[in-house]
Amino acid sequence: MTHGRIKRWWLGVIQRRLNPMTLAMARSGRGPFSLVRHVGRKSGKTFEAPLVLADAPEGIIAELTYGPGVNWFRNVLAGGGEVLHRGRWYRITGVEPYPAHLGRRAFGRFRSLILVILCRHDFRLLKVEAIGPPA
Repeated sequence: MTHGRIKRWWLGVIQRRLNPMTLAMARSGRGPFSLVRHVGRKSGKTFEAPLVLADAPEGIIAELTYGPGVNWFRNVLAGGGEVLHRGRWYRITGVEPYPAHLGRRAFGRFRSLILVILCRHDFRLLKVEAIGPPA
């Protein structure tokens, strides 16, 4: 199996199996997951993506595990989106690159160590404003 086929297979497993479970956890406020709601650039449909996000004084930190080419991120850049984070809804008002060392630190000691081991270095600051009361 080529690298591209393995990657497509793995992303398919995540999309069909893991995402439904993590979406349910994100909606309920259980576990480490947050929810990003975005509108498709071409389809105009509303989508939701589960993510593990971290707090920062300037907003919310996202680690781009699969790079900046993932749909949720491209859709947010093109048309904005909303985040359900720690039981509260926020509107994404801007996205900025974020230094890797600060991004890892925002996730706490244990998760930061995991991010270092996995060589994660692509972080973004989501500038947000609250749009809903805590759930």
